[in-house]
Formats: sequence, structure tokens, C-alpha cells
Amino acid sequence: MARSSSRDHRSTVVRTLHDAGLAAWFGGSLMGAVGLNGASGTVGDPTDRLPVATAGWARWAPVQGLAIGAHLVGGAVLLHRERGRAVAQAGVRGNTTAKLVVTAAALVAAARTGALGAKTAAAGPVPTRNGVVPLASTPGDVATVLQQLRVWQWAVPALTGALVALTAQQGELQKPAQVSRGLARTLLSRGNR
Repeated sequence: MARSSSRDHRSTVVRTLHDAGLAAWFGGSLMGAVGLNGASGTVGDPTDRLPVATAGWARWAPVQGLAIGAHLVGGAVLLHRERGRAVAQAGVRGNTTAKLVVTAAALVAAARTGALGAKTAAAGPVPTRNGVVPLASTPGDVATVLQQLRVWQWAVPALTGALVALTAQQGELQKPAQVSRGLARTLLSRGNR
């Protein structure tokens, strides 16, 4: 049996790394913002609410790190393998650029929420309404961090959700009719220069 060329091989494992990593990054951050931070407010003692939320996030952090790593490795390999199409096919260039920008923003948001989360973990048992909402009795420095975290916690699922949409669009751009149209548009635009 003849061996296929590198252009003909399937990218199932790489696409799985890319997509499953993104799914876990998106889903975990959304569940944490909605479920974990919200549910921590049901803990009876207000001084236990923040430690419960930070303990949950600390358990999730290694998984999120692996998810982000899988997504980045998968994306880098796919981009390398599809670099010709990313350059030549109209529509793919813009989508690829958007994915790179949004990925960078999601990494910044993940780093920022991680840094803010580390500050809340260091605060120890202070009274809070839940994992991101202070009470009037919450110390001022911790309240400030919680208010920032309350906003930043939504940046990660918003940005990774945008990546899910851009990835779906990228899949649509791989349909044969889209590839043909995109390449034709590129050739026509080059001919009109």
C-alpha cells in the first residue's frame, strides 16, 4: 500500500486536540462563572464562600492548563498544515487572523482571571456573598479584587465562545464549493491589481 503524501493525511488527532481543548476551556470557564462562583453563595458561613470557590478553581486550573495547551498545539499544527490555504483562499485569511487575535485575547483574559483568583485565594476566609461578589463586611482590598474578577470571569467564556464560532466558520470554509469560490476570489483580486 502506497504511503500518502503529507498533504493527503488526515488531521483527526490534531483537530481533536484543537477542538476538545477549546471545548474544555470554554465549558470549564462558563461552568465556573455560572455554577461554581454562583453555588459558593449557598455555603452557610460567609467566610467559607470564597475558600470554597477558590478551592474549586484550584482543582480546575491544571485541567484548564491542559485544555489550553491542547488547543494551542492543535491550532498551531493545523495552521502549519493549512498555511497554503490560509494564505491563498479568500475568507480563510480573515478568519485565521481573527482566530489568532481572539486566542491571544482569551489567553490574556485567562491569565488575568488566574492572577485575580490567586489574590482571592491568598485572602483566606473573609466574608463574601459568593466567589466573586463582596459583602459590605468584605475587606476593601479583597472587595476590589472580587469586583474585578466578577467582570473578568465573563471574558474567558465570551472569547472562547467566539473561538467556537470562528472554528465553525473555518469548517464551513473547507467545503469544496467554498474553497473553489475563495480561491477564485483571490485570483480575481490579484488579477485586478
